[in-house]
Amino acid sequence: MAVAVAPPEAEASPAASARGGNAASTAHSGDDTPSSSGISYRQYRDESDLAAVMDLIDNDLSEPYSIFTYRYFLASWPQLCFLAHDNSSGQPCGVVVCKMDVHRGKQLRGYLAMLVVDKRFRGKGMGSALARMAIKAMIEGGAEEVALEAEVTNTGALALYRALGFIRDKRLHRYYLSGNDAFRLKLQLPLTPLAFERRKKEKDAILGFPEEMEPADSAVAEGAAHEAEIA
Repeated sequence: MAVAVAPPEAEASPAASARGGNAASTAHSGDDTPSSSGISYRQYRDESDLAAVMDLIDNDLSEPYSIFTYRYFLASWPQLCFLAHDNSSGQPCGVVVCKMDVHRGKQLRGYLAMLVVDKRFRGKGMGSALARMAIKAMIEGGAEEVALEAEVTNTGALALYRALGFIRDKRLHRYYLSGNDAFRLKLQLPLTPLAFERRKKEKDAILGFPEEMEPADSAVAEGAAHEAEIA
């Protein structure tokens, strides 16, 4: 599915890559998190937020999306969607929408599908903050990498993602309906205990190793082996 990324503010301050552990350092929760720039951030709650998400994205992105596309992302991965609100007016002014699933039966991949900042609020680091929140949530969910697409002509977005540690993976010719090419960008994430355990289970399943035994089962097995040696 073609998913576009709207132009975030080019003035976003540089950040270290997630591999170094700092790219996703912005805290987030279900409650509003005020910032020094007069902007509050919070996680997507329910369908009462749907209209705001759709308005922000439809006003900025060139790719058309149906309500079913929005619901696919928001109903399945609400924990990976964050909104920004202007404290003075209470109006939503930015949003990031993501998903996370197993890529080609191998690693758990996060996907940054849509990132939009209202033109009137760009230059405040909002795009970077929203992206960091989403990346942090993906790390907590055990993702091993994050991928996205950005138009080759969108220099602001490319600069922002480069500052967050993303690298160019490939060029996708005529990716958008406009006929423009896209760069696929990837960010390798640090291997968390959750991601490590998932990878270990996959490896054990491939090699045919049994699930880890409970202590009681282990003792029985050891006892049986000892009896066999004596016999």
